[in-house]
Amino acid sequence: MRFEVPQFINVPDKLFGPFTFKQALYLVGGGGLIFIISKLMPFFVTFLLGLPIAAFSLALVFYKPNGRPFMEMVESFLTYSFSHKFYLWRQRDPEPGAQDVTQVHTTFPEEGAIPEQDKREKISDLAWSLDILDFDE
Repeated sequence: MRFEVPQFINVPDKLFGPFTFKQALYLVGGGGLIFIISKLMPFFVTFLLGLPIAAFSLALVFYKPNGRPFMEMVESFLTYSFSHKFYLWRQRDPEPGAQDVTQVHTTFPEEGAIPEQDKREKISDLAWSLDILDFDE
C-alpha cells in the first residue's frame, strides 16, 4: 500500500494573488492606517507620517535580510529591547586583605619530577584503552 507524503508543507499558501494572508494583512493594515491619518490630518502631516508607515509595511512584505522575513527581525528587536538583561560578570576592586586572584599561577612539574617509567605506563595504558574502544557504533 502506498501513502502519499505531503510536499512543501513549510511554504505558506498564496491567498491574495502573489501574497500570503500575512503579507496581505500587512499591506491592508498599512494602507488602512495611512487612510485614517489622511482623513484626520492635513495633507502635509499625512505625507510625513504616511511615508514611514508605507515603508515599514512594504518592508514587512518584501524585505528579507539574510533570507529571513523582516518580521522576525522586528520581533527579535522588540524581545531584546523589552526583556530583562542579566549581566553576570562585573569587575570590582579587591577587598582589603583579599588575595589578588589575577596573579595566581599554577606551577608545572619540572622535567625530572615524573619518573620515566610512570610516563611509559601512562602512555601504554592510554594506547591500550584507545585500541579496545569501538567508535564505529
